[in-house]
Amino acid sequence: MSAAATVPRWDHPVRKADEPFDPDRLRWVLQKIQRWQPYVDGDLLEDLAVVLDDYMPAETEVHDLARRLRGHLSRLVNLAVVSRLDRRDEVAVLVLQARSVRAEELPGGHRQDVGHVRRMAWTLNELLERLVASQCLKEAG
Repeated sequence: MSAAATVPRWDHPVRKADEPFDPDRLRWVLQKIQRWQPYVDGDLLEDLAVVLDDYMPAETEVHDLARRLRGHLSRLVNLAVVSRLDRRDEVAVLVLQARSVRAEELPGGHRQDVGHVRRMAWTLNELLERLVASQCLKEAG
């Protein structure tokens, strides 16, 4: 048999916790969170318009557009995953396509680079439309 062990007691004073908000302020924060809806920013729409317009981006613009479109694709893919919309077949296909086209390097050669940037933009546009239709995003307005 073993002897009973003695456990030391805690004799240090403990101060009351500081609550960050009072109950009314917490309700206000909760209401703000519940009403929050992510929106489509103007930069995303401008980048889509530049790439999908009849105008062909100059060689100096293509790399910057590709970088920005990759960022937009990442944001929308993450939003689809967090919102669990990627479990729907049509969105799952777009998420895979977005990840794939985002990961590809520019092929080299101005025409091929523009073609790749346009594929990224079309994928971004389709994913954006699905997220807006699913009420995961609201259009800027």
